[in-house]
Amino acid sequence: MATPLFAGLAVAAAALAGRYGIQAWHSFKARPPKPRRFYEGGFQSKMTRREAALILGVRESAAAEKVKEAHRKVMIANHPDAGGSHYLASKINEAKDVMLGKPKDSGSAF
Repeated sequence: MATPLFAGLAVAAAALAGRYGIQAWHSFKARPPKPRRFYEGGFQSKMTRREAALILGVRESAAAEKVKEAHRKVMIANHPDAGGSHYLASKINEAKDVMLGKPKDSGSAF
């Protein structure tokens, strides 16, 4: 007599656990993606390869074609003729020069 009672309780517990698991999975899938962390801090006095890669959004070991494509995308969004900042445009150009290994006489124009 007790065995069917325990079996019924076990089935009910398994059903509730399954229901809870399914609800947890749906809420996990529905949550918004984790926001991307951006580089916090200003520009360094002399741009490094790491900082240049962060500005352009590429790896430090990126190929020249990737650097040029990333430079183009970032410049389209920040070009001074389209309402962007002259300072940011100069830093983006400097980042491209650093990543491509082009020598620069002095730091930024600003």
